[in-house]
Amino acid sequence: MAVDELDTRILRLLIEQPRTSVREYARILGVARGTVQARIDRLERDGVITATGPVLSPAALGHPVLAFVHVEVTQGHLDEVGDALAAVPEIVEAFSITGGGDLLTRVVARDAGHLEDVIQRLIQLPGVVRTRTEIALRERVAHRLLPLVEAVGRGPGPG
Repeated sequence: MAVDELDTRILRLLIEQPRTSVREYARILGVARGTVQARIDRLERDGVITATGPVLSPAALGHPVLAFVHVEVTQGHLDEVGDALAAVPEIVEAFSITGGGDLLTRVVARDAGHLEDVIQRLIQLPGVVRTRTEIALRERVAHRLLPLVEAVGRGPGPG
């Protein structure tokens, strides 16, 4: 799906001012409200916009420890282990990966002891061979998509 300059401007507003109305976005952009709404609807339909709602902080919810846990799985059990991971509330994301391990999970915990308990729970899942954990010390680049949106909106650059 092609994202043009107006789409980019709309996406910027949605990211920077998510609680603003479509009417206000239209005023800021100097285009009709119907145009903005139609563009937002298309961006949702095409899967560019995948969710609307608050972004929550695990730390503010009492889970300040962030770890990335690589999970090695017995061959042929990837789907079963993936389903079992979904039942662990401290796992906030999980991906099938290449390289060292079969799955990469993003895990949050209250403290180091709680993280160990979560890892022990993972190790006991049928089909899990071993885990490897890396604890995040400090966030250096917060989750962001605006620079990518702007790059896509500019189109392909030189070489």
